[in-house]
Amino acid sequence: MTAPNRNALWARTFADELARTGIDAVCTAPGSRSTPLTEAFDRHDDIETFSHLDERSAAYFALGRARRTGEVTPIVCTSGTAAANFHPAVIEASQARVPMLVLTADRPPELRDSGANQTVDQEKLYGGAVRWYKDMPEPEATDRKLRSLRTTAARAVSEATGVDAGPVHLNFPFRKPLEPTYVEGDVPADLDPEALDGRSGSRPYVKTTAGAPELSDDHLRKLADDLAVDRGLVVAGPADPPGFNAEAVAAFAHATGFPVVADPLSGLRFGGHTRTTTVLGGYDAYLDERVTADWADPEVVVRIGASPTSKALRKYLARTDARQYLVDPTGRWREAEFGATDLVEAEPSVLAWRLSQLIRNRPDESWNALWTDAEDAYWDLVDDETDTFEGRVAADVADLAPEPSTLFVSNSMPVRDLDRFARPSTKSRTVLGNRGASGIDGIVSSALGAGSAATDHLTLLTGDLAYYHDMNGLLALGRLGVDATIVLVNNDGGGIFHMLPIEEYEPPFTDQFKAPHGLDFAATEDLYDLSFASVDPDDFRDAYAESVATDGTDVIEVCTDAESSHRVRERIAERAIERLSESD
Repeated sequence: MTAPNRNALWARTFADELARTGIDAVCTAPGSRSTPLTEAFDRHDDIETFSHLDERSAAYFALGRARRTGEVTPIVCTSGTAAANFHPAVIEASQARVPMLVLTADRPPELRDSGANQTVDQEKLYGGAVRWYKDMPEPEATDRKLRSLRTTAARAVSEATGVDAGPVHLNFPFRKPLEPTYVEGDVPADLDPEALDGRSGSRPYVKTTAGAPELSDDHLRKLADDLAVDRGLVVAGPADPPGFNAEAVAAFAHATGFPVVADPLSGLRFGGHTRTTTVLGGYDAYLDERVTADWADPEVVVRIGASPTSKALRKYLARTDARQYLVDPTGRWREAEFGATDLVEAEPSVLAWRLSQLIRNRPDESWNALWTDAEDAYWDLVDDETDTFEGRVAADVADLAPEPSTLFVSNSMPVRDLDRFARPSTKSRTVLGNRGASGIDGIVSSALGAGSAATDHLTLLTGDLAYYHDMNGLLALGRLGVDATIVLVNNDGGGIFHMLPIEEYEPPFTDQFKAPHGLDFAATEDLYDLSFASVDPDDFRDAYAESVATDGTDVIEVCTDAESSHRVRERIAERAIERLSESD
């Protein structure tokens, strides 16, 4: 490897080592202090650079790629507030266990706490949100320092992608010159070839062999005995990247006879396994205490993934007397109702497959009928609903998206509508969302990042506030060549607060909570060179089908009324409760 000065050598060595670990893409944002890193990634033949003008969009774009692939897309920025703009995505990655490598450039140590321009305290900037932090040494062209640098690069990727995946932060101080200009004597000619050029055969300097936590045979048999019951449930919440093995979970469901309650972000609500596995999706409407009061409690519940989107499901689990097994590969707690009785430290898919070889329950037909009858009754009521409302848009997207598809869904009402109205099916869908911290910032960028990592058709289902929050992210469409169908449900201010008691208080409900904005999003058509069409809800299916059949990015705006949509949701739920209560 050759380099004109020590900064360039340092950054090029680091980029080379990342490439050896398998990193093939990086997100950058323009800035002066990060010049050595940006130049090194840009010149590397095996690394694709995604250049973003906005650091927050860059971070969420990388987050979306990692959520789709399970692999790291590093992010690079200059010093100062640029690094602070990464913070929301870092929090989401930490909460959702999405691998992330944050590379921030910094001023040299003597300028810290000096009032120097664009200098802030970047040491441990992201606090406890990162899995590992290191303040990097200043660049030096010595054998030991280069070996240390390569080791740090390999370790950083391993830490970010381990069992407890999440963000890793490396802070790089650089002195001038930052550009790849020649500096006499900066790079000695007698450096050790292995330190300079890396291990032979393109292997990483330090190769980590990852493993998944498993139960011992004795603990596995004990758990299998505990699960040999008549009435049980599998509850699958949002999955951590790269997701669950659907075949393994289906095999466990078959062996136990337990129905699978599948969050739309679990990766288990859609796919071929639903042909032979009881997968439930309407539970948010019918798990009301008035319905389940006369149901027998499950004897055991096996919970995998993060806490479910559905509040009704969480409350149902909290009031059962079941023994609840929380399966988590990190051994960390993700159950805010505190109803779980057992924490099982194991990789969920591996555990499911191993247990399926040991358990042979005889299915309790009456127990399963409770759930399947409730499902059938609920979906019949949804089909019978004639009024147009926002939930119908979510259902149509899940139904009409081409196969295979990546569907990214925003927080607040879109993910809740997908949870309640997207019926389980055999169709090939990869459904993603940012449910770690459940914010509405960065949704557009996350979706486009996910789309950049796959050849599937990409649909983003979002609300107007999330669209507004991240319109900067739309720049990636033309700048980075990503296409999508964006379904924009515009109710002029969002509908989530209609679910809360504050709806009844006017003022301050309209001005302080719903906060209508009156924005005309059609202006984004010319600004970001996309196709924008506003359609009546009754015409949405045709507009969506036309969009997915053509190239380019289309924004399909569906204007709705938040209050009337919420009343429809309530009416369907009440009818489901009434019908199921009568049948009991």
